[in-house]
Amino acid sequence: MEIASRVHAKNLVEWAKNHPEALVLSADLTSSTEIDLFRETYPDRFLSMGIAEQNMLSFAGGLAREGFLPLVHTFAVFIYRRAFDQIAMSVAYPNLPVKMFGFLPGITTPGGATHQAIEDIAVMRSLPNMTVLETGDATDVKTVLDAAASIEGPVYVRMLRGEIPKLFGNDNPLIFGKARVISRGGEITLFSSGICTEEALRATEALRLRGVSISHLHITTLKPFNDPLVLDAIEKARCGVITMENHTIIGGLGSAVAEMMTEHGIGKKLVRIGLRDTFAHGASLPYLKKEYGFDAMALIRSIESLLGASFRISEDELAEIRLSEISGSVNAEAL
Repeated sequence: MEIASRVHAKNLVEWAKNHPEALVLSADLTSSTEIDLFRETYPDRFLSMGIAEQNMLSFAGGLAREGFLPLVHTFAVFIYRRAFDQIAMSVAYPNLPVKMFGFLPGITTPGGATHQAIEDIAVMRSLPNMTVLETGDATDVKTVLDAAASIEGPVYVRMLRGEIPKLFGNDNPLIFGKARVISRGGEITLFSSGICTEEALRATEALRLRGVSISHLHITTLKPFNDPLVLDAIEKARCGVITMENHTIIGGLGSAVAEMMTEHGIGKKLVRIGLRDTFAHGASLPYLKKEYGFDAMALIRSIESLLGASFRISEDELAEIRLSEISGSVNAEAL
């Protein structure tokens, strides 16, 4: 599996060539959010707002009213926790095209509770007019700019940085409102988002070798949540549905799926994998995924519980699984 580096930094510079209305706003985390290259390339279109997120979001709303396309960059926690009122009143209420890129979503930082955005989806989903997107690999990061810019109102993006795995091929971009079907199966339907998709792929490959039939969909649009592919996959699951997310299980992907199931009268078992009403402490990402129960092994245990079986899959076996890119031209029915 290919690992890409500083994808957003490079892509933003290229993308901005054809979007002269785009302005990039920084809250004194320029290199940490990969917009230093943009600053060097387009200094007149870069605005350093300092450590003042509330002011930055109000300012972005004003820029949007004047016809600009503000691209707000900072750590996710500093967007929705510190500037929620400004987002609600200066951006969401007037339905302005401010695009917010929140870095270090969930437990992707060792910074502990002060820096881990573990309830951002729940908060931002609750805002009228707000769209919520999440990136899970290098292709998502590269194509989310086009998706976000195509949406008329405000958009909140859970963004990845640094070295990122490339799970999806160039012909399989992030498309607003559309889940990617990774595999089809009749026993279990699995929805994963963000960094959890890589973990899910390792688990489902090991289970496939043991004859387990799983429908696996990668979710990038968390609001609105009305994709017919998602509903169809839920309806076809014989033994149950599982969600897997880098977020609290309250208000995120798991809640969105539960709402869809309830509204359509689908009475099936739902297992939500994620943070279970707790803050996380600071540590490495592999440790935290294992400690809080949303790594590949946690998914395997959940599937074993739903199926009433034991597949005797070891950590060593999971570590040996090599992932390859998923092409958009692959017939998902045949996977």
